[in-house]
Amino acid sequence: MIHKMLLLMLICLGAPAAAQAPTATPVPAPAAAPRTVAVRIHTNAGDIVAAIEVERAPITAANFLHYVDTRRLDGAEFYRAMHTAANAGLIQGGVRDSSKLFPPIAHEPTSQTGLSHVDGALSAPRFALGTARGDFTIMIGDQLYLDAGPGSAGDGGGYAVFGRVIEGMDVVRTILGAPTSPTEGEGVMRGQMLSPRVHILTARRVPPPR
Repeated sequence: MIHKMLLLMLICLGAPAAAQAPTATPVPAPAAAPRTVAVRIHTNAGDIVAAIEVERAPITAANFLHYVDTRRLDGAEFYRAMHTAANAGLIQGGVRDSSKLFPPIAHEPTSQTGLSHVDGALSAPRFALGTARGDFTIMIGDQLYLDAGPGSAGDGGGYAVFGRVIEGMDVVRTILGAPTSPTEGEGVMRGQMLSPRVHILTARRVPPPR
């Protein structure tokens, strides 16, 4: 009897432990893309559709959408084309009628929003910090010197990016290449004023492209 018990103990000690099922590593869900609102800018040169960064640049985006929703961009113009290199630069447009301007907004630097002046970016022109109002620019080619950083805009604050073109960059490039007046404009803008202007017929929120 003792021999049988010892034999059973030896068999049990020698038996391999039951294999444990591997623990599955949880796969994190992909992060949701920051929310944007699509706006179609209908011009006499064609249509431009932009995704407005209402989540990452809430102040500047809300200001632009205020002009859109109140239809104050209707009848405005693209009036400037600045070349920084061959087929690169920026175009500028927006509300210039002082009676249609809303109060200036707080500055949202790119160092805060994580956005950048890459190809197709929409940005808010300004003079001093906190003076942006009804104008906007669109980048053609990367213009990273406009991001916040030493020397940008003279005060290091750069300009506030608040969207990007998702359709119609061909129209943006056409406007950049449009004729300009050699004499119109003051200071650095001399020779950059479009002649004739490109008219913004309407600007409306639209469903995002699929």
